[in-house]
Amino acid sequence: MLSSIPGRSFPLGASLHQHGPHRGVNFSVYSKNSTGLDLLLFDQVDDARPAQVIPLHPRGNRTFFYWHVFVPGLGPGQLYGFRAHGPYNPAAGLRFDSSKVLLDPYGKAVAFPAAYDRAAAARFGEDNTAAAPKSVVVDPHGYDWQGDTPPRRPFAQTVIYELHPAGFTRHPSSGLPENLRGTYAGLAEKIPYLADLGITAVELLPVFAFDPQDAPPGKTNYWGYSPLSFFAPHPFYSSSKTPAGVLDEFRDMVRAFHRARLEVILDVVYNHTTENDAFGPTLFLRGLENEAYYILESDRRNYANYTGTGNTLNAGHPVVRRLILDSLRYWVSEMHVDGFRFDLASVFARDERGIPQANPPLLWDIETDPCLAGVKLIAEAWDAGGLYQVGSFVGDQWKEWNGRFRDDIRSWVKGDPGSITRLPNRMLGSPDIFEHENREPEQSINFVASHDGFTLNDVVSYDRKHNEANGEGNRDGQDDNRSWNHGFEGPTDDPAIERLRARQVKNFFVYTLLAAGTPMIQMGDEVRRTQFGNNNAYCQDNEISWFDWRQVEPQSHLRRFVRELIRFRRSAVADPEDEGKTLAEELREAQIAWHGVRLNQPDWSPSSRSLAMTMASKGTGFGSTGRPRRLIHFLFNTFWEALDFELPPLPPGAVWRRVIDTNLVSPEDIYDLSKAPPVEGFRYRVANRSVVVLVADL
Repeated sequence: MLSSIPGRSFPLGASLHQHGPHRGVNFSVYSKNSTGLDLLLFDQVDDARPAQVIPLHPRGNRTFFYWHVFVPGLGPGQLYGFRAHGPYNPAAGLRFDSSKVLLDPYGKAVAFPAAYDRAAAARFGEDNTAAAPKSVVVDPHGYDWQGDTPPRRPFAQTVIYELHPAGFTRHPSSGLPENLRGTYAGLAEKIPYLADLGITAVELLPVFAFDPQDAPPGKTNYWGYSPLSFFAPHPFYSSSKTPAGVLDEFRDMVRAFHRARLEVILDVVYNHTTENDAFGPTLFLRGLENEAYYILESDRRNYANYTGTGNTLNAGHPVVRRLILDSLRYWVSEMHVDGFRFDLASVFARDERGIPQANPPLLWDIETDPCLAGVKLIAEAWDAGGLYQVGSFVGDQWKEWNGRFRDDIRSWVKGDPGSITRLPNRMLGSPDIFEHENREPEQSINFVASHDGFTLNDVVSYDRKHNEANGEGNRDGQDDNRSWNHGFEGPTDDPAIERLRARQVKNFFVYTLLAAGTPMIQMGDEVRRTQFGNNNAYCQDNEISWFDWRQVEPQSHLRRFVRELIRFRRSAVADPEDEGKTLAEELREAQIAWHGVRLNQPDWSPSSRSLAMTMASKGTGFGSTGRPRRLIHFLFNTFWEALDFELPPLPPGAVWRRVIDTNLVSPEDIYDLSKAPPVEGFRYRVANRSVVVLVADL
C-alpha cells in the first residue's frame, strides 16, 4: 500500500513530480461543503473496487476549501477518482453522494470503462465504481513540439472551415485504414485536402471529453456538446489505446496543421455540462460542489437552464471563472491551439442569479489575460434563455457568429419579399449591427450553414426539416430554415432542378466568401454534403453526418469553384504594394455605388430581386490622378428570369473582365484574374438566380 503526506492546495488537479527526493503525484480539488474526501486509486479502468482508498482528513488534508494529498511513488498512467462525503440536501443546493466515483475537474485525461453506464451515475446511493469514467495522471509537459510556431494569421486573412473531428474521416470512403478513421491522426492525414481548398483555419466541433451516452435511447451523442472535462481531449477520437497517447496524438495533429500554416480553433462548451438537470448523472462537478458550479433556481433543487440542456455553469463564481481560465490557458500553452469558438457565450454575461451584467467578469478576464492575447476568440453571442448579444457582446478582442448574415442571405437567395434592403449591410460587414462599436468588419463571422442546421446542399433541396431519425417525432431542430427545394423535396433526377440547385449553392458561396467579414464554411458543403434534410443531427454518428469522400470527385467542379473564390478573395487588390490585403479589407475602405438594372437607380422596393454594386478600391490603390486602379462590379439577380444590367463606363483602354458567373459551368464559372475574358458592350445579361462579378483595371 502506498503511503501519503498532506501535500499542497496548488496547483489544482493531479500534478506530477518526477524529479528530486519526493517523486509522486500531488492531488488537489475544490469542495467547500464536503465533510470528507477520498482519493481512489485504480489498477484498471473496469475495476469494480479501487486498489487503494486514501481518506483525506480535514485537519491535515484541507486548506480553506481545497482538499489535497501527495502520494509518493505514483507516476503517469495512474487511474484515479474521488468520493466526496457530505449532506444530500437538494433543497439547500447540496447533492453529495459518496457512492459515486467523481472525475477530477482538472484531470488532463479521461478513461471510460467498457461498462460505462450514464444511468448508474444518476441513481442516488448506487455504487457505480465499475461503470464510472476515471481520471488519469499524465505529464502534460513531456511532449516535443519540435519548434512548433502558431501561424497567428489575422482575422482579415482568415477563412474558417467548421468540421467534426471524427465525422470528417469516419466514412469508409475516406481511404484511411480503419484504425485511423474518426481520429485526430486521421484528420491530420487529410490536411492536404484542406490546404488545397485554400481555407486558413479549421474550427473543430467539441474535443473536450464528453459523454457519448447523453442522447436519446439507442442514439449516440455525436456533436459532443456534453462535456465531462474541460482539459482532457475526447479519448474516442484517438487511435491510441493509452491516455498519454491520446494527448500526443492530438498534439501531433495540431503540429501537422501548423506546419501547413493552418490554424486550429476549438468549439468549446463552458456554459453547461453533461450532468444535466436534477435527474441527471453525478460525474464530477455536481458531486464536488453543486451550488458553486451551477446556477440554481430560487428553489435550489432545480437548475437554471439558459442553455437548453438542463443546467448552466455558474460563470459568475470565482472558482468557476478560474476553472475556465485555467482550461483556456492549458489548451493554448500546452496543446498549442490557436483560438476558441465559445458555444452560447452570452451565458457568461449572467451573474449567479442569471441576470445579465454590463461588465461580466469572466469575459473581461478572458479578454485581458496575457496568455490569451493574440488568440482567436469567437462568441456565439446568444443563449437559450433569450439573451441575444450579436453586435453588443462585451470586449474588444471578440468576434461574433453573425446569425443575421445566415438568415438574411438565405432569404435574399430564396427571393423572399423585402430581403433586398438587408443585403447591402450583410455584404459590407453588417455595419447596422457592429459599426456603433467602431470595430473592423472581421468582427462578423459570416456563414450560411453550420453544424447546427441544414447543410448548404439541404438549404437548396428541402422546404422543411426531416429529423425523424432522431426519434423525437420531428419536433426537434429549427423550423425557420429559409430554405427552398426548387420544386422537389429532397434528391431528384430532374436535370433542370439540379442545375438550379447547383447554381444556388455557388451563389451562397459567393456571398459568404466575398462579403466583408470573416467567412466560415461548413464541412462538406464544397462537395454538396447532405444530411437528407436533418437539421439537428446531434445524435447521428453515421452516414447522415459523416463526410462522404465519394462525393469529392463528382463535385470537383464545385470544389474548384470554392477554391478559386477563396483565391480571388485574397488577390482582388490591384496594387502590388497591397499584397496581403483581402477583398474584405478593400470593401471596408472602398467607395461603393449601388445600382439596379440601370446605373445609379437601385430598386429598394420589397418586390425587387436585383441589385448591383460597384466597388472602387482606395488607399494605395489610387494613382496620382486620384482615380482608383481597380473596379469590382457585383451583379445580383434573384429573379426567376434573366435581366440585362447596364455596366459603369470605363476610361479609354480599360475593359470589364468576367471573373465569376455562377450560371456558367466549370471552368467558365470562375476565372483567375489574369485569365478572365473581356466583356463586350455596355450591358451584361445575368441569368435568373445568378451572381456575376466583373473586374476592371484602370
